[in-house]
Amino acid sequence: MLEVKTLDKPDERRDFPRGHLEAVHLSGLDFAVATFEPGWRWSESVAPIAGTETCQVHHNGYVVQGRMHLHMDDGGESEVGPGDVFVCTPGHDAWVVGDEQVVVYDFAGAMARDYAKAGD
Repeated sequence: MLEVKTLDKPDERRDFPRGHLEAVHLSGLDFAVATFEPGWRWSESVAPIAGTETCQVHHNGYVVQGRMHLHMDDGGESEVGPGDVFVCTPGHDAWVVGDEQVVVYDFAGAMARDYAKAGD
């Protein structure tokens, strides 16, 4: 099997306050490019859509641009920036650090399927 799609024609685009994601869906892989504007914070921009206190989506991410702070429900935290690859399990908040737009590639699949949808 061979399957190819382009982000120039994403399968879907989801807009939320201070950001959006574009996703392509392939057999065995959902891939998303998420863009977060300065001032974006998950608990303010996406929580009202998701209906949960913290993000319950698993992320396998690669940061292309900007800096983002991740805070886990268990108290762990880290900041990620360009070139960083990260795994973030469900139960976290995140926010843009500084005044630069953040662009993250997410290979987890769940982000492309469930992120910023009611009940995620």
